[in-house]
Amino acid sequence: MNTYEAGFAQAAERMALTSKIKEIIVQRLDMDIDPAFITDDQPIFGRGLGLDSIDALELLVAIEDEFGVTIFDDNMAVFGSVNKVADYIVSNTKAAS
Repeated sequence: MNTYEAGFAQAAERMALTSKIKEIIVQRLDMDIDPAFITDDQPIFGRGLGLDSIDALELLVAIEDEFGVTIFDDNMAVFGSVNKVADYIVSNTKAAS
């Protein structure tokens, strides 16, 4: 596989991962929006999607269940954006391999 093909495959994997995270957010939190309207760098909490601490707990459990990663209370910055969640999942699933 050449560099271009490898880069394209990696980009496709990343898009699939961020799309899955957005779907989880919308489904698990019973949000009435299309997951495609959530941008990858949009803040998840506060003025971003307007989620609160109860939503954070639900999202934490959903991400841990779906991707087999563990997120600790002192690392809640992971939920800063969809991209940050994706970065955490990628780095922690590769570390476990």
